[in-house]
Amino acid sequence: MPKYATETIRSVALVGHGAAGKTTLAEALLYRAGAISAQGSVEAGNTVCDFDPLEKSYRHSLNSALVNFAYQGIHVHLIDTPGYPDFSGQAIGALAAVDTAAIVVNAQTGIELSTRRMMRWAAARGLCRMIVVNKIDAENVDLAALLASVQEAFGRECLPINLPAQGGTKVVDCFFNPQGEADFSSVEQAHRALVDQVVEVDEALMEIYLDKGEVSPEELHAPFEKALREGHLMPVCFISAKNGTGVVEVLDILAKLAPNPAEGNAPPFLKGEGDNAVEFRAEPDAQKHVLAHVFKIVVDPYVGKLGIFRVHQGTVTKDSQLFIGSGKRPFKVGHLLMLQGKEYIETDALVPGDIGAVAKVEEIEFDSVLHDSHDEDNIHLRPLEFPVPMQGLAVETKKKGDEQRLFEVLRKLEVEDPCFKVERHPATNETIIRGLGEQHLRGKLEKMAQQYKLEVDTKPPKIPYRETITKRAEGHCRHKKQTGGAGQFGEVFLRIEPLPRGTGFEFVDEVKGGVIPGVFIPAVEKGVRQALDIGIIAGYPVEDLRVIVYDGKSHPVDSKEIAFTSAGRKAVIDAVAKAGPIVLEPVVNIEVLTPETYIGDLASDISSKRGQITGTQPLASDSSVITGQVPLSELTEYQSRLRSMTGGQASFTIEFSHYAPVPAAIQQQITSQYKAAREED
Repeated sequence: MPKYATETIRSVALVGHGAAGKTTLAEALLYRAGAISAQGSVEAGNTVCDFDPLEKSYRHSLNSALVNFAYQGIHVHLIDTPGYPDFSGQAIGALAAVDTAAIVVNAQTGIELSTRRMMRWAAARGLCRMIVVNKIDAENVDLAALLASVQEAFGRECLPINLPAQGGTKVVDCFFNPQGEADFSSVEQAHRALVDQVVEVDEALMEIYLDKGEVSPEELHAPFEKALREGHLMPVCFISAKNGTGVVEVLDILAKLAPNPAEGNAPPFLKGEGDNAVEFRAEPDAQKHVLAHVFKIVVDPYVGKLGIFRVHQGTVTKDSQLFIGSGKRPFKVGHLLMLQGKEYIETDALVPGDIGAVAKVEEIEFDSVLHDSHDEDNIHLRPLEFPVPMQGLAVETKKKGDEQRLFEVLRKLEVEDPCFKVERHPATNETIIRGLGEQHLRGKLEKMAQQYKLEVDTKPPKIPYRETITKRAEGHCRHKKQTGGAGQFGEVFLRIEPLPRGTGFEFVDEVKGGVIPGVFIPAVEKGVRQALDIGIIAGYPVEDLRVIVYDGKSHPVDSKEIAFTSAGRKAVIDAVAKAGPIVLEPVVNIEVLTPETYIGDLASDISSKRGQITGTQPLASDSSVITGQVPLSELTEYQSRLRSMTGGQASFTIEFSHYAPVPAAIQQQITSQYKAAREED
């Protein structure tokens, strides 16, 4: 059994923009806590967290990595996450496993894109948040201005719990022992601001504070954590992870002030499905039924598939029999593992708050809930909101005969990354991989080549257009076929009507009197779906419509499933052709990070691509972010164009926004090309 209790556990995710120093901070925390004998560096490629060969090559994280250590009677589970937007899926997934998000900010570059995004995602998840300002000893940093910009961006709740001193070579405590001189501001003033903020969440303590003028740190412990849980306080720590300044102070904050699993906000579990789902509270009690959530999947070339999970309730042991979701067959936990970077360490048991893994259980998927009682078989965590992968590449094997291997490898990559998707388009005969950006996809291709020894050719994919309708219409088909033996007969009457954008597809059975026997209704739906999946006017899936089957005819001998499948397919094609069909195109949100010099040219270029500029946001170091919306079809080869226009100094990310009708001229071009291709076939 573990030698520690749930109350001594802390779980923290290091999140923030790339190059903020999260991996270096994780290494420094491990070293100062005595978990490793020497502190490695990203430059030397010998850190515990960046162990993947590609990470060592790129010198930045591509995946989230888990480590743990003991410090002053507490046990810390730490997740180091990637910072660049292309790899944000790994960082978002980690938020489901922790009580505290430590947002790491680079003192040299200030608040960047991922800083804002991770702060927003962590807040939406109800996590306690703290801000860690790293690289405080770098040259030409203005820490006072940076603190002001943090408070402007994220609110007055961001208060320093320590302050830099002696040119960033040390820090001064502003909470436990507020004495000494800081490089800016006043330690006493910072202490007062912290106390004032904390006592606001506890009326009884506020009265004592107003009466006596002071309260002890011990009295502030419970309200401090309450303020963290409510987002009423976000402590700001100043450190230099590389040189060790402030690292021990961060460890002390985790030990003394960070919430344990019994004090953090309850994870957002739901019981039931759809509108009938109700909130379910997992209790961090080691004696109750097991409830654990899988937040990460790893396909290890030696160990196989690992499901990495956090225990929210009960105790998982090596002999536990666990169910996966609503599955009826349990699996036995043969090897219970804790992760220390690339090392897998066997353990006897995991208690609430612990993070561990099981291997070689193929049924486990990302977001699975593990439990040991059928009373928990309809419980799931409220889904995380991941960016929709829009950047795409069509891939095909260089060697004939590798097609099956390609699908096997892509499946392994897909289960590991919630923001990496694989699509197979029968109409275009393309296998398409989608990710969050060029770097994201390049990393996957290099992993395929290095780890799986699979070489592929790539090309830009066709744009994932959609079709929909603009008005109601009716369709009819009588399918009658006689070939000498038993015939085929099925007749279907249906009507279609548009639904709001993004609704999808609904099938409604309004047949009365059994004119279409109930046994054939699924066949009608099958035919309808077949037609809608391959498209009607342009060869793209038809969505956002309701199909209502209301009448038909059958034959006592000749009616068969195949007849009603064919009738349903042809009837909906007939209806769509009369319903004002249009082609929709994906529109994406775009963010371009650029030196200020190029703002005008880039904004003009986006506008020329049928885009709309929604704003510009100045950042530190004479950089700005241009935000806007652009049709995805206009961004083919945009990376090359951006590199050419800015000399490689700008970068961009895209995120799916919505589908919108294409201009009439473009629709005419798309439909004409589809018609010509069909006639040629």
